Amino acid sequence: MEIEAETVKSFIDSLWVINSAILVFIMQAGFMCVESGLSRHKNSINVALKNAADFGVSVVIFWLFGFGLMFGKSFNGFFGTDLFLFSTNIAEYQTYFVFQAMFVATASTIISGAVAERLKFVGYLVMTVFATGIIYPIVGHWGWSSSYLGEAMNKGWLAAIGFVDFAGSTIVHSVGGWIALAGVLILGPRIGKYSEANKGKFTGSSFPLAVLGTLILWFGWFGFNGGSNGAMNEAVPLILINTFLSAAFGLLTSLVVSFLVFKKPDPFYVILGPLAGLVSITAACNSVNSVYAILIGIIGTIIAIIVNEILDKKEIDDVVGAVPVHLAAGVWGTIAVGFFSDLEILGTGLTRLEQLKVQIIGVVVIGAFAFILSYLFFRILNYFYPLRVSPIHEELGLNIAEHGAVSVEHDLISILEKQSQSGDLKVRGPQDPFTAGGVIGLYYNKLMSKLEESEAEKNKWRQRISQEVSLAVKVQENFLPKRNLENFPVSGINIPAREVSGDFFSFYPHNESIYFIIADVAGKGIHAGMVMAKASTLFEIMAKDKVDPDEMMFHMNNDLYLTKTGGMFVTSILGEYDLVSDEIRWVNAGHQPALIRDQSGKYNQFSSSSTPLGVVKHKDKSIFKLEKTKLNNGRFYVFTDGLSESLNEKGEEIGIDGSIEIIENNFNSELKKQLKDITSDVIKKAKEVGLSDDLTLVVIGR
Repeated sequence: MEIEAETVKSFIDSLWVINSAILVFIMQAGFMCVESGLSRHKNSINVALKNAADFGVSVVIFWLFGFGLMFGKSFNGFFGTDLFLFSTNIAEYQTYFVFQAMFVATASTIISGAVAERLKFVGYLVMTVFATGIIYPIVGHWGWSSSYLGEAMNKGWLAAIGFVDFAGSTIVHSVGGWIALAGVLILGPRIGKYSEANKGKFTGSSFPLAVLGTLILWFGWFGFNGGSNGAMNEAVPLILINTFLSAAFGLLTSLVVSFLVFKKPDPFYVILGPLAGLVSITAACNSVNSVYAILIGIIGTIIAIIVNEILDKKEIDDVVGAVPVHLAAGVWGTIAVGFFSDLEILGTGLTRLEQLKVQIIGVVVIGAFAFILSYLFFRILNYFYPLRVSPIHEELGLNIAEHGAVSVEHDLISILEKQSQSGDLKVRGPQDPFTAGGVIGLYYNKLMSKLEESEAEKNKWRQRISQEVSLAVKVQENFLPKRNLENFPVSGINIPAREVSGDFFSFYPHNESIYFIIADVAGKGIHAGMVMAKASTLFEIMAKDKVDPDEMMFHMNNDLYLTKTGGMFVTSILGEYDLVSDEIRWVNAGHQPALIRDQSGKYNQFSSSSTPLGVVKHKDKSIFKLEKTKLNNGRFYVFTDGLSESLNEKGEEIGIDGSIEIIENNFNSELKKQLKDITSDVIKKAKEVGLSDDLTLVVIGR
C-alpha cells in the first residue's frame, strides 16, 4: 500500500506541531519555577497553585468560547462568531486547537508572577477568565485569525493592513504584560517593599529554582516559536537558531550590564536577560537572519533592564519582572519586525517604512486595548470585591492565609520570629532529619540548648558580679562626707550614671577653714571607682595635715601616675575656704571651669591652667597654679561634665552657659535645696536617654 507524499508531509507537520505543543506545555512548569523562586517562601505555594489553576481555567475558557472569538468566522475583522465549544473530527484542526490552547495558558500565567504575594486566589482566577476569555482572543483575532480558516474568509483587521507578529511578541507576551501592569497598578506594592530597610529588594524563596525555570522556558521556547511555523519545513532550523542566539546574547548582555553596575553577576539579571531575548525575537524569528536576531536580543534585554529600573524608581512592584520582560521586550520585538525582517518572507507587499508604521500601529492599538480594558475591569471588580488580601494575611503569607498550607520551613521561620521577639531560649523548632528545613530545625534546637546552658552559667556570674557591685556601691557611699558640716556654708551632691561612680567630692573641716575637693575619673564603672577611692584617701590624709592645695595636687598627681591604669586620668578642683577672711584658694587640674556668683548675680569663670592628675609625673608643685579670691558673700560652684554635657530639649549639650542658666534658675538661699533642684532639673530633661555621665556638684558660700 503506497502512502501519498502529501499525506506523509501532513503527518510530519502534525507531529511537529503536537511535539511543539508539548514543549509549550512544559513552559508552564518553567513559569511556575521562575515565579515561585522569585517570590518569598511564605507565598511560594500560592504562586505555584495559581500557575496550575490558571492553566486549567484558561484552557476551559478557550474551549468554551475563546477559540471561537479568536479563530471563528470574522465579524468585520474584529472577533469571531462561531467555533464555540470547539469540536471537529479533522486531526489537523484538533492539533491546531491543542497548540493554540498552550498559547492562551502562557498569556495568562504572565500575569500571575507580576501580581504575586498580594492578590486573592479567587480574584486571580477572575482575572484569568477575563484575560483569556475576552482580551487575548479578540486581540489574537486581529492578527492571527486567518491562520485557521484562511485569509479569504477570516482575516483580522490588523493582519489585513499588514501587521506581522509571527509567534506572539505582542499578541501573547505584551498583552500579558499590559494586563499585568494594570493589575500591579491597582494592587499597589507589597507591604514594606520600598521601605528604607528593604530599599526595593525582597529575597525570593529560591534563586536556583528560578534559574531552573528560566532554562525550562528556554527549552520550551523552541516549541513556542518553532511550532508557530505550523509545519516542519526548511524554515524551522532558522527559527530555532534565531531563538537560541537571541536568548544567549540576551543572557550575555545582562551579565555585562550586571558586572558594570554591580561589579558581580546579579541573579535577577541572569534570569531577566535570556527571557527578554526570547520574547524579543518571537515576532521576527522566521524573517530575520542570525545577526539581526542577535541584535534584537541585545536591544530587547537592554530595554527590559531600563524598564525594570524605571518601575523600581516609580515604586511599581512587579515581583518577577513580567512588565519589563514580556511587555517592554515584546513591544520592541514586534517593532523590530519592521526594522530588520526580510520583506519577501513577510509577504505583506509593504515597503520597510510602511511595514514599520503598521507594526507601531499594531503595538499601540493592542496595548491600549489590553491595558485600558483590563484596568477598567480590575478597577470595577476591586470596588465590589477587593482583590488584595488583608495586611494581616499579606504579612502572614498567602500559603497559609489562602490555602492553609504549612511547611517545616515556614514553621521554623515562625519559631525563629517568635524567639527573636521574646528572647526565650526555651523555644524549640520542628526537626526532621529527612527535610532541609527539619535538619536546620534539628541543629537550631541543639544550638538553643547550648545557649540555654551558657546563659544559665552567665546568670550565675551575673548574680555574683551584682553582689560584688552592691558591696562596691556601699563602700563608695562611705567615701562621701558624713561629718557634721552644719556650721560650714558648703554642700555637695553626687548622682552616679552607673552603680559605681567615677566622680567624687569631699570636705575636711578645721576650726576656721574647710578643705574641699571635686574630681572626675576618666571612665565609669568599678575601675573608675577604685581610682576614685585612692584619690579620696590621699585627699583625706593631706587635708588632715593642712597641706596647701597646690602641694596636695602635686603629691596626688605623682601617686596616681604610679598607680593608675594606662590611659586613665583624673580632673580635679581642690581648695581651701577660710571662713574668717571669706577667702577661697584653689587649684584646677584640667577640670571644668570654677564659677563664682557675686551678689549681683553675675558669674565669673575660672578655667584650668594645669594638666589633669596622673598624666605626667611632675618634679615640683609649680605646675599647679594656685588661684585665690574673696567671695564677698558670693558663691563658689564646681561641677563635673555630667552637668555641662547634659542635654537640653533639642538634644544638644548645654555647655557651661547652659550650666550657669540651670544654676541661676534654681538659685536658693539654702545650698542643699539648690543642689537638689539642679540635679532634679537635669535628670528630668534626661529621663528618655538617662544620664550620660556621673553628675557631681559642690557649692561654697553664704
